Amino acid sequence: MRLRSSLLALALGLAAFAAQASEPIVIKFAHVVAKNTPKGKAADYFKQRAEALTKGAVKVEVYPNSTLYKDKEEMEALQLGAVQLLAPSLAKFGPLGVKEFEVFDLPYIFDNYQELNKVTQGPIGRELLNRLEPKGVKGLTFWDNGFKSFSANKPLKTPADFRGLKMRIQSSKVLDAQMRALGALPQVMAFSEVYQALQTGVVDGTENPISNLYTQKMHEVQKHLSLTEHGYLGYAVITNKKFWEGLPANIRAQLEQAMKESTEYANKIAKQENDESLEAVRKSGKTTIYTPTAAEKAALKKALVSVHEKMDDRLGVEMVQRIYKETGFDPSKL
Repeated sequence: MRLRSSLLALALGLAAFAAQASEPIVIKFAHVVAKNTPKGKAADYFKQRAEALTKGAVKVEVYPNSTLYKDKEEMEALQLGAVQLLAPSLAKFGPLGVKEFEVFDLPYIFDNYQELNKVTQGPIGRELLNRLEPKGVKGLTFWDNGFKSFSANKPLKTPADFRGLKMRIQSSKVLDAQMRALGALPQVMAFSEVYQALQTGVVDGTENPISNLYTQKMHEVQKHLSLTEHGYLGYAVITNKKFWEGLPANIRAQLEQAMKESTEYANKIAKQENDESLEAVRKSGKTTIYTPTAAEKAALKKALVSVHEKMDDRLGVEMVQRIYKETGFDPSKL
């Protein structure tokens, strides 16, 4: 009788262990933009590929539009292990203590995606991601979003047009200096709060890739959009270092493959999504869209390139010069 009880207990214990072992690994992937943006679509694509490649051993829960954490909260949540994947914009790493990421905020440092991807997908990009590890953060890859343009409730054609405007920015010393170089007043604000701030006049304008402007309906509360393409907005996909390194080796390899495929997908659709969003803004009739002339764009570049030198101490002269060499940028020719 005692033997039978022992065998029964053992069987129940093994059954419980097997049930526990078959439970999928849950990865919470939080972000602050809409599902139909390049980042939103790439996050959903990663979910599909991760679950398929691991044959259900991993379950990815995607939380878009700040439904889990706002952009000011998400980094701490990742470090604490409350969320496993984020894709914050590159301006978010300055407050974490890795201010070199703000090099991507320098105005007009990249003219196109080819120049950009030489950096993000090359040795410089990998080196920057590795600098996150002492913070308990594992940098996995970079995802493109697009090039930013300015919007406001007045036409923005020359540097003088920005004077005195309250312009929303992310928390970045570089973006602060950028707005001040134009005579504008930078206002740091969470992304989820921008629409209401524009609607109520708390801020006069902002800067965004067009997909963010459109999907957050900011074009409904901004009368003018100037296609300056003055800066880049991209993301670093990051995870909790302890969580990632604690995964079984085969699962981690499958997730790395899913991330590789998702990066290719994200970077492929970024320009297309922004082009489609621009057409949608145009069709809405709610925002006047202006394309600066060559002379106007040159004047903006001249006003903004001064920010590069001002940020040398913060970003490191060597890092900035390495990017210049990689892309062929020469500020002296402006």
